[in-house]
Amino acid sequence: MSKAIALSDATLDRIPQGVARPHYDRAALRPGIVHIGVGNFHRAHQSWYLHRLMQSGEALDWAIIGAGVRAYDAAMREKLLAQDCLTTLIELGPNGKSAEVVGSMIDYLPIEEGNAALIARMAQPEIRIVAMTVTEGGYYVDPVTNSFDPSHFDIVHDAANPDRPRTAFGAIVAALRARRDAGHGPLTGLSCDNLLGNGRILRQTVVSLARLSDPGLAAWIDNECSFPNSMVDCIVPATGPTELALVRDFGIDDAAPVTHENFRQWVIEDDFCAGRPDWDKVGATFSNRVHDYETMKLRLLNAGHQVLANAGEVLSVETISGCMNHPLIGVYFHKVLTEEIAPIVRAVPDMTPAGYVDLIEDRFSNTAIVDTTRRVAFDGSSRHTGFVLPAVTQALADGRSVDGLALVEAFWARMCAGTREDGSAIAPNDPVWDDLVAAARAARTRPEVWLEQRKIYGDLAGQPAFRDPFVRWLTLIWDKGAEAALAAYLSD
Repeated sequence: MSKAIALSDATLDRIPQGVARPHYDRAALRPGIVHIGVGNFHRAHQSWYLHRLMQSGEALDWAIIGAGVRAYDAAMREKLLAQDCLTTLIELGPNGKSAEVVGSMIDYLPIEEGNAALIARMAQPEIRIVAMTVTEGGYYVDPVTNSFDPSHFDIVHDAANPDRPRTAFGAIVAALRARRDAGHGPLTGLSCDNLLGNGRILRQTVVSLARLSDPGLAAWIDNECSFPNSMVDCIVPATGPTELALVRDFGIDDAAPVTHENFRQWVIEDDFCAGRPDWDKVGATFSNRVHDYETMKLRLLNAGHQVLANAGEVLSVETISGCMNHPLIGVYFHKVLTEEIAPIVRAVPDMTPAGYVDLIEDRFSNTAIVDTTRRVAFDGSSRHTGFVLPAVTQALADGRSVDGLALVEAFWARMCAGTREDGSAIAPNDPVWDDLVAAARAARTRPEVWLEQRKIYGDLAGQPAFRDPFVRWLTLIWDKGAEAALAAYLSD
């Protein structure tokens, strides 16, 4: 095989045939969006939609400026700047793979204490959208009440030091202050994280933080800026040695390639105070029913991921497709989703809950996507509170069975004990891992301890319809093993 071509603007015309590349003049692009949190998902999803629009000659003044606020973002910045912010996307379908180079991002701001460069860039009038993917647990929200948490040390810092903020939200507030004072007008805040009502939550965090230091600014932001809700969907594994080797197989030397499934969805409220690209021309959907799309996706796909990953970790099944093909886990997944979650989810245009379960079963079974149970199980303290427990709460309110959902939580509790059934250790996998491990180990002898974590479960420990099956399942898992518990559930 010939030597792989180092990815850059200068080498685009040498990219091997068969790999799609930008048709537009990247030197002519002008910025319109700052995106905070330039991970794999953003580059496979929002960046791709904009790239496809640019391929048709449109939205050339909406190019993306990348940004981050955490020290670990510096490594990605260095990789991307070295290749002119280009990314090779590799689509892994059940019947083959293809690659394309995406060029919609043109710069990546420095990662620095105080976030001065980020604030200055967002304050410039040509920036009309600030988008973000900062993970579900990154919005400083109480997981039980969904209210803003002003006591977090990051928020306390930013309220006291509004000109030298630590958080993305503090930087947004500082930039909006500068825009207001300079007469540059408001902008749109666009969350692309898996949160129900993500735009509402982003508004809540930004406005509440501003109110702590400048109530007048908070009122201006609330009245003038827009924060549309959106639903995003694409399975995007982490990049490791396999992915780096795969991009070289295409003849490209890319330090930060991204693999993804052959499916994308983006549903957005059309509420942009300073304009927007016409993403709907390349497959996105503008809709006033985002809540229903969000609920279907979060309750079935995202909660379904936790159904699979926690049981898979306990049983040493390394991938999501492996879980789907496991003789017990895949059937357990189908039963929980079809019997306990789908009945409390509303249909959306062209898709019923049952049809959506069929769709995600096909997607999760794609063996070309090497999506690890460890990645999917990461940050369970946010993902269970955001995806699984709302279904528990609604089902209880409707008087429905939560037997399978209680088993899901029992598997999470067993996983958080920190060992698999084969005796191997589960490495820390949550921002509050030590607390979870302590509760999980105490729950081995008194299962109720797990549910007494009020920041996660609220008052669910006091509801026998959920507590009793949870206690029964966790006891069975510890006494007779995960497969015995799965078999008992499936025999009901």
